[in-house]
Amino acid sequence: MLTSDAQTPSPGGGLPLVAAADLQDHLMVASHDLERLQRLLEDAGEALMGHFYGASNQMNVLRDEAPKVNLDTAPIKEALQALAGAITALQFQDMATQLIAHTQRRLRNCADRIARDAMGDDEDGEAIVEDAPMRPNPVTQDEMDAGSIDLF
Repeated sequence: MLTSDAQTPSPGGGLPLVAAADLQDHLMVASHDLERLQRLLEDAGEALMGHFYGASNQMNVLRDEAPKVNLDTAPIKEALQALAGAITALQFQDMATQLIAHTQRRLRNCADRIARDAMGDDEDGEAIVEDAPMRPNPVTQDEMDAGSIDLF
């Protein structure tokens, strides 16, 4: 059963204040979780990219030195192709970052609208609500395919 506070309508006549405040809190927690996820993805992407470029540079040195010592360069070329394919997979990080930022803007817009509608304006003036993203989805691609990539 709802208490009288939970049933108290907001000044805007929408959700009860307690329900609106709870909903806003949940939206903000989700937004903060997405922000942490975005930082984790960015850190992992940067680390992976650094390691892949380091390995690629070493493979290029081996490829260039192989003929001098009469080594077969085919395995080296295969390893370079495998590294290029792994870098293609890192495009996932870019797409995921775009989706997270887009979702964060949507969540923030919802939380701000709930706060404005439920609690109204304060003595400082009208509540500011950041515009929601115009497009429904910033990334239309939903899978990764290997293609030609020039890394070096």
